[in-house]
Order: sequence, then structure tokens, then C-alpha cells
Amino acid sequence: MLNTVYRLVAPRRFEVAFSDIDLFSGEIVVRPTHLSICHADQRYYQGVRPAEILAKKLPMALIHEGIGEVVYDPKGEYKPGEAVVMIPNTPTEVDNVIAENYLRSSKFRASGFDGFMQDNVAMGRDRLVRLPDGIDKTVAAFTELVSVSVHALRRLDSIAHQRRNAVGIWGDGNLGYITATFFKAMFPDTKLYIFGVTEEKLAGFTFADDTFNVKDIPEDLRIDHAIECVGGAASQKAIDQIIDHIHPEGTISLLGVSEYPVPINTRMVLEKGLRLFGSSRSGRDDFQKTVDMYVSNPEILGYLSNLVGAQIEVSSIKDMTRAFEMDIQKVMGKTIMIWNK
Repeated sequence: MLNTVYRLVAPRRFEVAFSDIDLFSGEIVVRPTHLSICHADQRYYQGVRPAEILAKKLPMALIHEGIGEVVYDPKGEYKPGEAVVMIPNTPTEVDNVIAENYLRSSKFRASGFDGFMQDNVAMGRDRLVRLPDGIDKTVAAFTELVSVSVHALRRLDSIAHQRRNAVGIWGDGNLGYITATFFKAMFPDTKLYIFGVTEEKLAGFTFADDTFNVKDIPEDLRIDHAIECVGGAASQKAIDQIIDHIHPEGTISLLGVSEYPVPINTRMVLEKGLRLFGSSRSGRDDFQKTVDMYVSNPEILGYLSNLVGAQIEVSSIKDMTRAFEMDIQKVMGKTIMIWNK
């Protein structure tokens, strides 16, 4: 089956390429319908990754957040037209200790091999999760990002001690908002405090127990555990504040991505006996848990719909470029490409 792939060949330049999909491989063929642009995609698109990385990765089809419709299933378990969430992480082995998203041998779409900017995508059977009817597809498009938060929260639940009177989330952007939404659904009896820098964004956390500007945190405020969703250079300040306001033996979940090493006050980490752990990407179980929560906690979809930004119909390379350029201008939210290829 001849397939069309839309690859980034240089910063801000997409080109058409062709590939062959083997219909006898046992994989399921999916036609993407809704794709969500991520910060990682933008770093490639704008060419802000180191030159040696770009030279190694490109040409490559971008996008690792998306949903689609089944075109062909050789086993007939999926019906043609059935909506599915596509999982970008692609493990090549099974480890009884290390999760699939941490195995160094795993491949990840749009980071080493082609992402979802294709007419059709051949997917392993375990790389799909059924999307129930009635789920807003513009929200479902960024399920991958949501599943990362769910993954981190599941790990926090297994690592943190059971005193959970109050938990703080640092970061008022997309990741902080998503993590906070699911935290409140998963831990309804725990007080949730949000710490951010923009009053307008903080006002959107209507489900939180309280919000604080990081420039005006009460001196005596204390939390049992914390989640850092800031990333970049600002994560150092966020982690410092968390260490100052967390109770001894608390757990700190690190989610924000930084391109450079971040200094941490290890003296106080030792003095308070703190635990710090990082989380990245997600696995199939996290995707399934996310979709299950869409169904069991429908209010989540309402909150997540607040993050849907521009919705751009894409039927040409010109449209793809327009979508990425518009995404650069956004302040918050997710740019969704309605993939009419």
C-alpha cells in the first residue's frame, strides 16, 4: 500500500515523501484525523535544537499526539472507521522492572522515526486504544500529553507516603493545568494548591482549593508533596520554593523539561529527607487509564476543552506550515490540526 508522508526536511520546510505499508505485516492501518502540536514538534520546526541533533533526526514526520480512524485490521478486531488513540512510544523489548517508556531501546514517534503527519500510519496492535463514542476529538487529540500527567500521578501514588493533606503543583501552563485536573479527580480528598506566575492563568484553576502567585507565597504555607510542571530555567526557582515549603520526608515529582542542567539545593533535600523522582512519556497502561477516566469522570473533558486553541483544517503543506506558525503565536492551549489528508 503506497503511503504519503509529510516530513520536515529543514527548519520551517515540509516535503512530501512516499513509503510502502505492508498489509501482510499484521499491523493495523490507521488514518490520522486530529493531530496536536507539541513543544517538541516546535523545537524541530523552528530549528532551535542543536545542529547536530537536527542533522541526525531530519528528515522526519512530526507529531506524536493524535487520534485516527482504523482503515484496515488484518484480524478484524477493529472495525473500519473505529476511532482510536495512537500511542507514539514503540518498545522493542519487555523488561520486568523498567517500564516501556524508560527502556533505552524503545523508539518514539517524531523523535527518531516518523510521527503521525502521514496519510496512513501502520501501528502495532498494542499501540492503539479504543476511543469511546461521545469523546470530544479535539480534546482526545492531545491524549498523549494527558497520559504523561496520568503516568506521573500514578507513580506519585505509589512512591509518596500516605499523609496527603495538601499537595502543591508548581506551573500554570498546559502541563500544570492537565496534571491538576487529573490530580483532583484521582485524589479528591487532598487539598490542591496551584503556584504560578500569571493571574489570568491561575484564575482558570477553578477546581483547585487555592492558587498562589509564586512572588507572594505565605511564609507559613506547608505541603506534604509537590509536583513541578515548570521546566526550563525557571524550574530551579520552582524547585527551591518546593523545598522551602514541603514537609520533611515529602516527595517531589519532577515533570518540567529543561534543556540544561538545573541546580538543586541538595543540602535541604538531605536535611528534610526528601524524595525526588522524574517522569517522562507514558506507556499503554497510562493511555488506557486516561481514556477510562474520560468516561468515568466526564467533567475532566470539560476542563480539558479549555485548552483547545486554534483548530486548523489541513489538506496541504501550506496548511501545515500555517498551523505551526499560528501555534508559535499562542499564549496557552493546544493547536489542533484537523487532518483532512
